[in-house]
Amino acid sequence: MERFHGALVALVTPFIDGRLDEQGLIDLIEFQIAGGTHGIVPCGTTGESATIGFDEHKRVIDLTVKTVNGRVPVVAGTGANNTMEAIDLTESAKQSGADAVLSVVPYYNKPSQEGMYLHFREIAEKVDIPMFLYNVPGRTVVNMLPETVARLAEVDNIIGIKEASGSLEQISDVIRRCPKDFIVLSGDDFTAMPTVFIGGKGVISVISNVCPKEMAGMMEAALEGNIKQANELHYRIFELMKLMFSAPNPVPAKKGLELMGKIKSGLPRLPLAPMDSPNLEKLQATMRTMGLI
Repeated sequence: MERFHGALVALVTPFIDGRLDEQGLIDLIEFQIAGGTHGIVPCGTTGESATIGFDEHKRVIDLTVKTVNGRVPVVAGTGANNTMEAIDLTESAKQSGADAVLSVVPYYNKPSQEGMYLHFREIAEKVDIPMFLYNVPGRTVVNMLPETVARLAEVDNIIGIKEASGSLEQISDVIRRCPKDFIVLSGDDFTAMPTVFIGGKGVISVISNVCPKEMAGMMEAALEGNIKQANELHYRIFELMKLMFSAPNPVPAKKGLELMGKIKSGLPRLPLAPMDSPNLEKLQATMRTMGLI
């Protein structure tokens, strides 16, 4: 498996009584590596980056790098809607020893395509570390267009993108326009398998939190061109993929990990609320059927 290919987990951030559960984080990382996950992505959307403080953010990345200890790549979430803040977080991740960073399209500001280009170019020029762009228009409101991605692919240090538009047309356009060595990763579990079959290299996954072995196996099969096995694994976990988004991410993933006994508390930070009873019952039933609990 090449570096930054396959199933990279968008790791949840465990809390106890609202505070970072450091031992819980260490245990989750060990669970992921034992399950065959190809990379760890702390402090992304699934890691509740929007509600962890600046010092906590840096601590999670630092502890992740130390715990992983080079066994798989660490791609640290360091995005922000403030370019100076994103540079600070990126520099901190580099000092911690992260292998690469993941930088989201600035949210709330609604930048133009030129504003996005200048934002990412500024970060890449200020901090010498491999960077993945992160396009997730469902959360940022604005969509980074393939032509903008292609411009950024020419910038030193920008090596790939987590494309979470959910559009295979857009993913195809990004792959078509960018250099052959530009790494396109699906940002959605649903599009992970087809993304590989049209030229992508893997996924940054939510469902890998609860079933790392299955998602890693699916990506390995897809990258090897084994359509039959990849299809089987895709549909084996498809219902659980849907349930991972039956409440705002990462609420179901954290609850699932709590049900599995992998973390002590699955509670997210406000303004995210716990799962409602009907969806929780569906999650429990599906996880039981899959033998996860």
